[in-house]
Amino acid sequence: MTDLLVSSSLTAVWSAMGVYTLAFIMFTLDLAKRSAWAQQTPAAVTAAAAPRGQLAGATATIDRIGSDTSQKPLSLKFERIAFALTVLGWLVHTAAVVMRGIAQGYVPWSNMFEFSLTSSAIIVGVFIAVQVWQNLRFLGAFITGFALIALGLATVNFYVDVKPLPPALQSSWLVIHVFVAVLGTSFFALGAGLSVVQLMQARAAAAKGAGLKFLQTLPGADVLENLAYRVVVVGFVFWTFTLIAGAIWAERAWGRYWGWDTKEVWTFIIWTIFAGYLHARATRGWRGSRSAWLAIIGFAAVLFNFTVVNLFFKGLHAYSGL
Repeated sequence: MTDLLVSSSLTAVWSAMGVYTLAFIMFTLDLAKRSAWAQQTPAAVTAAAAPRGQLAGATATIDRIGSDTSQKPLSLKFERIAFALTVLGWLVHTAAVVMRGIAQGYVPWSNMFEFSLTSSAIIVGVFIAVQVWQNLRFLGAFITGFALIALGLATVNFYVDVKPLPPALQSSWLVIHVFVAVLGTSFFALGAGLSVVQLMQARAAAAKGAGLKFLQTLPGADVLENLAYRVVVVGFVFWTFTLIAGAIWAERAWGRYWGWDTKEVWTFIIWTIFAGYLHARATRGWRGSRSAWLAIIGFAAVLFNFTVVNLFFKGLHAYSGL
């Protein structure tokens, strides 16, 4: 039974990757369509927010901009198809996580393969859920591309068979610790994506419209910066609780709350980067490109913590399984 669940989980992983690939292509085609539409109606395009969850300062929508009936509305067909494929891919992806978890007999994140599998599913799930608050589907290519890379690396380079859990991992506090860490990472990923688009918008504005035309159909740099700030705040709250839950788990597992283990140090470094981001933006007036780069650097530190620290640094948190 265990072998069947493991093989079925792998089949679901590869299937999810196929669906995510199609979603990535459709999101890319959507961006190309936006560029073509912006070139056809350059005078009508302004920095715009999505129709749902529109922020103050965004003066138009991407469905129909302006009141001139001669203007052609921007077709979002590719975006809708891409998002539907993303939801389908996420459902298959989640099924892979569930089957691996049943085979493991525990939440599947005890090694780098399982953590990549589960965390990427949560990141895509957060991206889908966030659409209820704000239409961020223009980040679809970034999120589906990230999920594809994570699953590809996991299955090719990190795969390990189901193994018994080490005693230190058999704790409910580990479940809480890792879950909130992944939630924090999900919002940091969205913040980094928004910050990248913000930098592109700022550069396009400085060049007076030159550059990638699809940017003219997206929110302006100020709106993107405010969105990035909001999602990073949520991620920072989760990451703070990650430190707290991790300390409690460490005390239960090793008899101390803090031991300057490499993983612990990097978790604190990440917390410090984002604390600096929030502090600098709130009290020092760090706006624009400086705040965007801090958000991107913070997310890069998260990725470094997961990859380089897990693979090349030894410590009590060395559960890569490789």
